[in-house]
Amino acid sequence: MATTKEIKSRINSVKDTKKITNAMYLIASTKLRKAKAELDSSRPYFNAIQAEIKRIFRTSENVDSRYFYPATGEHELPGSYGYLVITADKGLAGAYNQNVIKEAMRLMKEHPDPKLFVVGEYGRHFFTSRNIPIEKSFLYTAQNPTIHRARIIAEQLLDLFNRNELSKIFIIYTDMKGAIDSQAVSTRLLPFHRAEFIVPDLNEKEVKVPFEFDPSIEVVLDNIVPSYVSGFIHSALVDSFCCEQNSRMNAMDAANRNAEKLLDELKVQYNHIRQSAITQEITEVSSGAKAMKKKSKGGMPL
Repeated sequence: MATTKEIKSRINSVKDTKKITNAMYLIASTKLRKAKAELDSSRPYFNAIQAEIKRIFRTSENVDSRYFYPATGEHELPGSYGYLVITADKGLAGAYNQNVIKEAMRLMKEHPDPKLFVVGEYGRHFFTSRNIPIEKSFLYTAQNPTIHRARIIAEQLLDLFNRNELSKIFIIYTDMKGAIDSQAVSTRLLPFHRAEFIVPDLNEKEVKVPFEFDPSIEVVLDNIVPSYVSGFIHSALVDSFCCEQNSRMNAMDAANRNAEKLLDELKVQYNHIRQSAITQEITEVSSGAKAMKKKSKGGMPL
């Protein structure tokens, strides 16, 4: 049985750990609010580009672009598939990293010639330790997603796509469904499906006056798409970062609750042992007193 000194030492250790997990919870909470604000501020630009692409297709549905599937519909394309996997730089975020890697492994098994692109130290370490070749590791910290870094990633992926070294590009990241719900998802980044842009939204105005595109509608579209891809990647980076901080908050909150439960159990155990020791001391003192009293009475002269 553990002594009171050992239990007290463990209680102090749990309290020290709880201070760390509580600090990590507060830091993750602050980073989450900041990342959400950044995502909200960048969405209008991204939505505006998406609206312009939709306007182009509502003007002319028969646009020929290498970034879109033919009007006949989606079909399998020969060549290598690229997979951009977004993970965190570290763990302590529940199943956040494992869910992304699991989804990436599932998707990569469906095609015989995958090319892997990784953001985040956790993902780099996972694939390297299992001898899974990485085509390009973007050595940017996942803790600071910016539109500048998203543009650099988009430029390199688009360059490979334009040179026909990649026929499809997928992005695997974590999407924040709600305040506490997130899910690892995979989205085809390129080529786009025309149906995603042809169907008008209820809030969009009908195109009544035809637009003029200079020098051509194809050239205008080819210049808009890179910005759209950069915006999508930036949105995925920030969304993943928000999910990481949210998962870390949940993990640290669970750790704090477990620490409180463990502290309660240790305090009860400590009090039991301490009470037993006190009871034993009282019993020994009482027994000694009785023995001394009995001996004193037996030694008295008649």
